[in-house]
Amino acid sequence: MARQSSSAPRRQRKALYNADSAHRRRRMSVPLSRELRARFHCRSVPVRKGDTVRILSGSYVGSEERVARVDRRSYSVILNNITLKTGEQKQKPLPIRTGQLLLTKLNLSDAWRRRTLSVREEELTPEELGTTPEAPTGAATESPAAPPDAAAVLPGPEGDMHLTEAEREFLKDAGTEEAAPMGKAPKPGAPEEEIAGETEETPEPAVAKPHPSKPRGKSRPPKEGDA
Repeated sequence: MARQSSSAPRRQRKALYNADSAHRRRRMSVPLSRELRARFHCRSVPVRKGDTVRILSGSYVGSEERVARVDRRSYSVILNNITLKTGEQKQKPLPIRTGQLLLTKLNLSDAWRRRTLSVREEELTPEELGTTPEAPTGAATESPAAPPDAAAVLPGPEGDMHLTEAEREFLKDAGTEEAAPMGKAPKPGAPEEEIAGETEETPEPAVAKPHPSKPRGKSRPPKEGDA
């Protein structure tokens, strides 16, 4: 016998409020896009964490985000980067109803979901399986060989026997750089003060200042009464 449901609004709201988790999961089904509908031959599937959905209405219409959490109690989902500013100028997640969403990518890491959609694991991409592709290994990732260290080479003719001509030139240049003094490179024809990196300042000649007790300008002529 088919199950009969009432069309009265109050009975519909009561059925949603008293529904169990399995019934709430089926109620939160989201329609698939045209590409997914042609691939999996179904119109809608229950949304789950990890799916990518497109918002069809509201302030964020046209945005495609990944599902961060499914809230079956309020029949809504939480998406990444979809927030609402509160009165205290803080950002909080914005719950969105499933009627405003469209599934564009499915998270097929669950074997039970793959079996329900009749999909083989060989047909899936690493993104749909929830795994990241491994980095290539081998000769392509090897770093170029570093030049030989001057301190690691044995001194004397016995230590240079296995070196090539280019390595000997490198060691010769490294030895000259260690012997050179720190600072700027000397210019050709520069004096010794500039080569050392220091210039001696020539002291300015001292100028004799007048004594404060002596008046400035011409001296007055002597008077008759002066002895």
